Amino acid sequence: MPITVTEEQLRSIMPRCGDPGSWCDPLNQAMSRFDIDNPNRAAAFLAQVAHESGQLLHLTENLNYSAQGLLATFPKAFATLDEATAYERAPEKIANRVYANRLGNGAEASGDGWKFRGRGLIQVTGRTNYRDAGTALGLPLEQEPTMLEQQGPAALSAAWFWKSHQLNALADDETNDDDAADFVTITKKINGGTAGLAERQAFWVRAKTALGIG
Repeated sequence: MPITVTEEQLRSIMPRCGDPGSWCDPLNQAMSRFDIDNPNRAAAFLAQVAHESGQLLHLTENLNYSAQGLLATFPKAFATLDEATAYERAPEKIANRVYANRLGNGAEASGDGWKFRGRGLIQVTGRTNYRDAGTALGLPLEQEPTMLEQQGPAALSAAWFWKSHQLNALADDETNDDDAADFVTITKKINGGTAGLAERQAFWVRAKTALGIG
């Protein structure tokens, strides 16, 4: 029997979410479709989604960086403070530069970086990833990338990412007793590192409690 997350549980896990009731159906449908179907899987998934989306409030990547922020976050794209200053607080320019010629995107002038910036609950980024997600979900995401700013596609894309990166298996892992280490591994597969780990772990504790496994 697939797990069903209630409005009360979502509010408990993500108290800043403005309208948890509107998210129940999209999340439950997405979790059911991609086998996030037991409390361990659901708790880990919802914890990661809570951090990645600012508690279901943000479905589009925030690229409003200061010059210092650009140097710290994108050192490969901005080598000097002067370079970074020319782009600071200009999200479209920033996206087109930092995502140029990678992830299936064209050159900076193509505008692909901005068009295919991060969207969804676990942010899909880059033309290739939009294409792959669209193929898997049966949605024209490469042609209509803003679809990932809608609740249903945003939740589906996150659950697809989760299953396609074998994160259900990590959430289930019964080969060792170190669930905390498995959660760190999940974080690295989503983030590429461990940014925001403490907040992710706090959401995980809330989610496990809400789902009766804490």
